[in-house]
Formats: sequence, C-alpha cells, structure tokens
Amino acid sequence: MKRAYVAAFLLAAVPADVWAADSAPRGLGAPRSVAEAGEPVDVELVLAVDVSWSMDRGEQEIQRNGYVAAFRDPEVQQAIMKGVHGRVAVTFIEWAGRFTQSVVVPWTLIDSKESADAFAYRLTAEEPDRERRTSISGVIDFVAPMFAENGFAGMRKVIDISGDGPNNEGRPVLQSREAALAEGITINGLPLMTTDDDGGYSSWGAIPNLDRYYADCVIGGPGAFMVPVNDWQQFPQAIRRKLVLELAGIWPNPKDRALPIVKVAEEATSDCLAGEKQWQQRENFWNK
Repeated sequence: MKRAYVAAFLLAAVPADVWAADSAPRGLGAPRSVAEAGEPVDVELVLAVDVSWSMDRGEQEIQRNGYVAAFRDPEVQQAIMKGVHGRVAVTFIEWAGRFTQSVVVPWTLIDSKESADAFAYRLTAEEPDRERRTSISGVIDFVAPMFAENGFAGMRKVIDISGDGPNNEGRPVLQSREAALAEGITINGLPLMTTDDDGGYSSWGAIPNLDRYYADCVIGGPGAFMVPVNDWQQFPQAIRRKLVLELAGIWPNPKDRALPIVKVAEEATSDCLAGEKQWQQRENFWNK
C-alpha cells in the first residue's frame, strides 16, 4: 500500500575516504514508538534515505537491506547499549523531491537486542517507493522539526542523509543546513558515488565530486562527518560502521594516522547550486 507522503567506522572494512568536520512489550521484542515526554537517550537519530528515480530498484533494496542488517548486527547493538543511557531514539525516512518525504518507521526507542531486531524487522515490512527529483533541502526542512516534542531528550540530535546527487529542487541546501545547525542539529552524510560498468556515474544528475559537495554544502555541526560509498558492495559495511559511530557518539579522530580523514575547509570549494544549475540546463534543452 502506498504510504501517504507528508513531508570512521572502521575504515579498514570500507575502502572509501572519510570526511570529518570540526565542528509491544519488551519481552516480545517489539520497539516502543511512543515514549514518555523527555525520556533521556544518547542520541536522537534520523536516517534519511534517498529513493529518487536516479536509483533503480536493486540499488534501493541494497540500501534498505543494509540498514536491516546493520540493526541486527551485534556490534551496532552493543554500541547502543554501551552508551551513557544505553538507549537511542531512531526514525527512518525516505525522501526524494521537495514534497516527497515518507516516514517508514516513526520515532522508536531502541534499548535492547530485541528492540533493535524489531526495528530491523519493521524495515522489511514494505518495499521502498521511487519518486522524482532530489531535494536535500526538502528533507532537512521536513526532518528538523521532528526533534521537537518527540518524547525524547537526546544528548545529541543527528540527521544522517544518504543520496546519489546534489540538491536540484527546493530552496538552496545551504539555507536549510544553516537553519538546522542553529537548532543544535548535526548533519552527517553518506554520498553514494557508484559507477556503471563503463566507469561513468550510474545515474543522471550525479556529479563526480559528490563527496566534496556533501562536505561543503550538506554536513555540519559538532563532530559532523561523511562516508563516501564508491561501490555498492561497500554499502553494508559502510552503514554498519557509520551507525556504530553515530549511535555510540564516537567521532573520527583527525590525529589517527590509520584513518585518512580529510578536514573540511572552512570556505566552501564546491558549487552548492550545482544540482539546480544542472536541472535548469536540462529544462532549457527540452524546451528548445
């Protein structure tokens, strides 16, 4: 049934660069979706996953299955339960264009193996939808208000955005990012830089420096970082390690020479309107 739309890690296991910024009853294993007001948790985490038409059904299934496997993974579950409070609040969102955001799993308390397994099970309940356009600003604007009055009081508030292209609809992404950062929200990224069999990027709208774009235009806030994925085979390990860092509050250490972490420049070096310009060129071509 179609849903109503309302809206590093251990790098040895992931052969991709890491960018870091400075700044039901529990006995049945069912997660609690509604908690008492202000219940303390280690982190309030929004997983915002791109389901635009630029990715085919197989790629979307890799994404969804990657998250399912991650929440069933003992390392991820241990990261949750070893936190200060031993519990986190997580919600799973799928997004595409400016007005196409869907809450797949609402805010859910995870504080045990059973509740983590139940969260993973809920992600298998239905297939991802596919929608037009790519609006990173739209998903940030949709998600940022969800932290207010969600029943949790997290030590950190984090939006984790995965996507395979730059913003090409909605307001400029820098405006949405700055508004979210002003609310004390950290934005992390998972730019999907996969290529086709000929070595080119696998979807229209992709740009060769998407990782740099995410570094300059998308991520931000205390401890913000991103994990570029260059091959879909990397995705399951990448998302598992990234979740360990986010859920446990362990951030990449720039002094660790074993991890090739690149510090984000204070001044942007990417064109944060690259996606909008690309879309306008497409429109101009078809309107000739």
